[in-house]
Amino acid sequence: MTDPSTGEIAHLDDAKSAPLDRAENGPLDESEANAVRPYVDLGGIKLVPREGLQLRLEIEEGTKRVVAVGIDFAGSTLQIQPFAAPRTSGLWHEIRAQIVEQVRSQGGETQDRLGSFGPEVVARIPVTGGEPGATRIARFVGVDGPRWFLRGVIAGQGASDAKAAAAIDDVFRSIVVVRGNTPMPPRDLIPLQVPQGAVQANTVQANTMQAGAPAGGLAPQK
Repeated sequence: MTDPSTGEIAHLDDAKSAPLDRAENGPLDESEANAVRPYVDLGGIKLVPREGLQLRLEIEEGTKRVVAVGIDFAGSTLQIQPFAAPRTSGLWHEIRAQIVEQVRSQGGETQDRLGSFGPEVVARIPVTGGEPGATRIARFVGVDGPRWFLRGVIAGQGASDAKAAAAIDDVFRSIVVVRGNTPMPPRDLIPLQVPQGAVQANTVQANTMQAGAPAGGLAPQK
């Protein structure tokens, strides 16, 4: 639903936001996933392996913890973060507004639109240290699940090309979130981990980053 006075998508701030078929077609909760299907186990999320997909783990410099999972696939990049969330209310509408505010404070432009997961933000962000006026396009997507929230940031071809967007959206759909039973405050990052033997086998690249919110939006809790 769009507010004709502002052109922005109307919503209730604490309502859950997810595709109607989320429980069948993803992103899935661990309780909804096929137990015998092979997955890449990253702790807070599991991922269906596919040909041509490469993983990058973003590791916070000070704490040495994994704070995001990056995926390169078919000309697109996808950064993923799973967070704890309330059982009955959602986080995406509020977080989406924060993303818009942050991008605009950096001199960027944003557009709210409906995508394959529901409301999303398409942002044109100034490139730090690049040519004057240079920008990059990113899509911010989010899904509220049962006691978790999954955020994705899409760049590359999947941010502007419809065919590439469908391919990287399918990767996001294939994610399984492992919330666990440990009590966690809403917005806390669900712990991520390096797949067993992956770095030693050079199948996953680990990047060290300074503390903060990777790619903008929702900062991991310390």
